[in-house]
Amino acid sequence: MSTPGHDDPLSKERSHLAASRSALRAMREDVESLDITDVTANWVNAAVLEAQIEQRIKALADLSGTPLFFGRLDYLHAPGAEQAEGGEGERFYVGRRHVHDADGDPMVIDWRAPVSQPFYRASKKDPQDVSLRRRFGYTGGDLTAYEDEHLLDPAEAATTSRLLQQEIERPRVGPMRDIVATIQPEQDEIVRAGLAGSVCVQGGPGTGKTAVGLHRVAYLLYAHRERLARTGTLVIGPNRSFLHYIEQVLPALGELTVRQATVDDLVAHVEVRGTDEAATAVIKGDARMAEVLRRALYSHVTPPAEGVVVVRGSRRWRVPVYELEEIVRELLARDIRYGAAREALPQRIAHAVLVQMERAGEAPDDRVQNAVARNAAVKALVKSVWPQVDPAKLVLRLLTDADFLAEHAEGVLTGDEQKAVLWVKPARSVKSARWSPADAVLIDEATDLIERTHSLGHVVLDEAQDLSPMQYRAVGRRCTTGSATVLGDLAQGTTPWATRSWEEALGHLGKGEAVVEELTAGFRVPTDVIAYASRLLPHIAPGLTPVASIRENPGFFDIRTADAGPADVVAACRELLGREGSVGLIAADARVPELAAALAAAGIGHVGPGEETTHATRLTLVPASLAKGLEYDYVVLDEPQAVVDGEPDERTGLRRLYVALTRAVSGLVVTHTTGLPPQLA
Repeated sequence: MSTPGHDDPLSKERSHLAASRSALRAMREDVESLDITDVTANWVNAAVLEAQIEQRIKALADLSGTPLFFGRLDYLHAPGAEQAEGGEGERFYVGRRHVHDADGDPMVIDWRAPVSQPFYRASKKDPQDVSLRRRFGYTGGDLTAYEDEHLLDPAEAATTSRLLQQEIERPRVGPMRDIVATIQPEQDEIVRAGLAGSVCVQGGPGTGKTAVGLHRVAYLLYAHRERLARTGTLVIGPNRSFLHYIEQVLPALGELTVRQATVDDLVAHVEVRGTDEAATAVIKGDARMAEVLRRALYSHVTPPAEGVVVVRGSRRWRVPVYELEEIVRELLARDIRYGAAREALPQRIAHAVLVQMERAGEAPDDRVQNAVARNAAVKALVKSVWPQVDPAKLVLRLLTDADFLAEHAEGVLTGDEQKAVLWVKPARSVKSARWSPADAVLIDEATDLIERTHSLGHVVLDEAQDLSPMQYRAVGRRCTTGSATVLGDLAQGTTPWATRSWEEALGHLGKGEAVVEELTAGFRVPTDVIAYASRLLPHIAPGLTPVASIRENPGFFDIRTADAGPADVVAACRELLGREGSVGLIAADARVPELAAALAAAGIGHVGPGEETTHATRLTLVPASLAKGLEYDYVVLDEPQAVVDGEPDERTGLRRLYVALTRAVSGLVVTHTTGLPPQLA
């Protein structure tokens, strides 16, 4: 590895970095100076173009402290050219976005471009026509080192990149950063998988599955920008804290238009103010509820009691009851939404009238058919036969009317299950009801039965193992015509309805054909820490492959008896704050107030999950229920048995503990006053 003062090439690379930054600045200034007054036909076009220009300016921002390029590829031949002897090779700098000079020649190549792929995939066994791969080391935004790998030199042994290890282990403060400089071959294969197919990534703690999912979105937007600009993309996370933590990754890669949401955001048709007992939530989240809702909805369709008479001028046209019954049966048999069928019914009746008119020698056109469809008699019949249904009112009736629920849940839910989902205190109206998160998902299902949910081009679903079957259905209908990237770890399922298998989950999502990939190489969690946490795997996810850390640094790991209670926990936090990087204090939710008071008494400032850490305040106090998906350089885990005891059952508690144990990047201190869970022995 070359460093300043030892090698002149470093000065040349710094010069290229400075020139690239100047070129990026010029690209941004070119966009800022655009005059669109003569190219827009009206104010709507002008507004759209102005918004696009504004987005482009933001995408061309030169982020301070973020290296513009992180690698270099020297090809033996020009990519795409005949690889004949004597062919002239090319040199490419690989970075987060494309940068070109005033003549349009590339100075930095986007990491997503095909020519950049060998940076992640090339090896001594398969050099992919790359003679030299160079990695760069940075301190802040300054280029301070480089490291060369001669892929075609048989005398040079393959070694682990020190710069790569340093980048993986670099202390972090603030939100999640991209891993574009450290993507591994198995991760790159997932990132660059095609848009048409769905992918499910099973990955243990620290395998980079979240980062892989986000980089996959960035890659798909690069490779299929026009299509996804029309259809849209969405990243779904488990909670607001998690979304806040990851929200800067895509903008750092130049992608600003990806929406981020939780499942609760997607189904926010009503205000959620209530909660369910775990057993009740499990039943409401069961896929069988979809059939109960479908039955309840279509029970509103009733056979016509009599024919309909349409008066036009001096003529009366009668559609007999048997013909109306046939129209209703045909609409029920078709695979269309309740609302679409309701809209089609008056047109079908009008068509029957037009057939009679034509037989009588008249020549009606589409205007006549539309007029008949709007006829008062036809509208009255449609209202009685196929009435409008409000999805929230439908769910409210199911949850408050025992007879209505029993009628439509017969053979689907047992009597005890029906009692479990019925509200003890029925609400008077949709607005006054204390809806739970599971109720909101039921309303979303009912809404989709009535009117089709808009489908996006691609959806990324993170921490998917915690979703109920009905939640999977809610996500799945947002990508019925698109594809999905599903990310999760079965061992980290901490809800009572946690996913038992990816096959089952993908079936509920409507993506049964998805390819399941498993990431088992750990980049984040130190060897000693992941080995300790993996003692829980036989108890929480038998058969799952343990994560194998590739970190050369075993990390800092210690188990301490906290005889002085919170004072010892505070002392451990103070000790770790003496090191570089972020610190997380993770504790059972019930113990958080006591620990917060102890930290305040000791004069140690801290923030909560989702709040920005700073170099002055590097400690985050994390309830165990919110720890999933987060990471810190150092972690103090308070009272593991209390984390287990804080959950409804032991398996869920042990899974919660597994999550808490695996949040550390460089070191973990476990403190306890009571005994440790026996599964950790």
